[in-house]
Amino acid sequence: MNNTTIASSTGLTIPRDEFPVLKHGFYANHAAISPWPRVTARAVAAFAEENCNQGSAAYKYWLQRESRLRQRLASLLNAASPGDIALLKNTTEGISTVAGGIAWSNGDNVVIPKDEFPSNRLPWLALQRVGVEVREVDIRCADDPEQALVSQMDERTRLLSVSSVQWVDGLRLRLETLGEACRQNGVRFFVDAIQHLGALQIDVEACNIDFLAADGHKWLLAPEGIAVFYCREAAREELQLSQHGWHMVDEPYQFDRQQWQPSATATRFEAGSPNTLGQVALHASVSLLQQVGMVNVEACVSANTRALVAGIESIPGLEPVRPFDPQRVSGIVSLKPLNTDLSRFFQALTARQLSCTIRGGAIRLSPHFYQCGEPIAEMLNILNDVVMNNSD
Repeated sequence: MNNTTIASSTGLTIPRDEFPVLKHGFYANHAAISPWPRVTARAVAAFAEENCNQGSAAYKYWLQRESRLRQRLASLLNAASPGDIALLKNTTEGISTVAGGIAWSNGDNVVIPKDEFPSNRLPWLALQRVGVEVREVDIRCADDPEQALVSQMDERTRLLSVSSVQWVDGLRLRLETLGEACRQNGVRFFVDAIQHLGALQIDVEACNIDFLAADGHKWLLAPEGIAVFYCREAAREELQLSQHGWHMVDEPYQFDRQQWQPSATATRFEAGSPNTLGQVALHASVSLLQQVGMVNVEACVSANTRALVAGIESIPGLEPVRPFDPQRVSGIVSLKPLNTDLSRFFQALTARQLSCTIRGGAIRLSPHFYQCGEPIAEMLNILNDVVMNNSD
């Protein structure tokens, strides 16, 4: 590695200066909150300066950027149209839009994996008040997680909702399999892609996904407070609107109109004023990911995971939380120290400037594409040193 570029194991050359966090230790916590790339920080600073000096004088250009952002997100998802994209506050708002929008009947059911992150659990559990059953499936005890989920669907199943990458251990579900089963059974398919989008490729058309939500602040390298919500056109009219406002119509800036019919596009789910600052940041970050190319990003993220798992398996006193499956690679690797208190082990890692977290009784590592190669080797060196110096 030289001072200006990072040569990854995939052959991709990445500008080192684009990620100043590399100068401050080893960041393996993108599954929590990502540091911004420099291009995003510059875009936000420029927008702040523009607003400070000119106010909203350039608002028409803000609208053009918003349009480009929808186009970029549609491309990232392989959505049929930018009209399938809404810009919401967070993943939870997207899930709640669907949970509160479907016309449920007493006796309907929803199928989800057990131990989902609360965002993909609580909105469904809240439906129990109207007689909806939530079937939580222990996919980690199943030889075939997808079949375990599908087997719980019946004629009263209205929706299957999954995190495409599980937040605790990085288990990656086969979305094509699940989407096809939903299509065959007339079940709507929701994907919480917060631990997927920005790290791995995804195709909502090929996977028959009806709804998808993902915050910007993890693998998309953007801030909290802005998220992408995808809604297939054929499913939009099925969702009753629970909030109404001026922004949810076509040509919303015609304030003197008499008719306020919700847009036929996904902007019908955007009731109020847009998060223009968040749009600036997300646009810059997604532009960078697409400049690198999601094929390259996924290759680097996958290489990181393979290298970490192989290294962890070679260090006595450490073990991965789940057996390695090359068909289920994601950006998350979770491990347990065998002979050391978990909290003490975590504190030793952070003291060595390895930024990570504890989830599900294990250390969770989640480096991004720009750390491919030497940074991963250094993370493994830190893990090995901490094991040797902190064993009971």
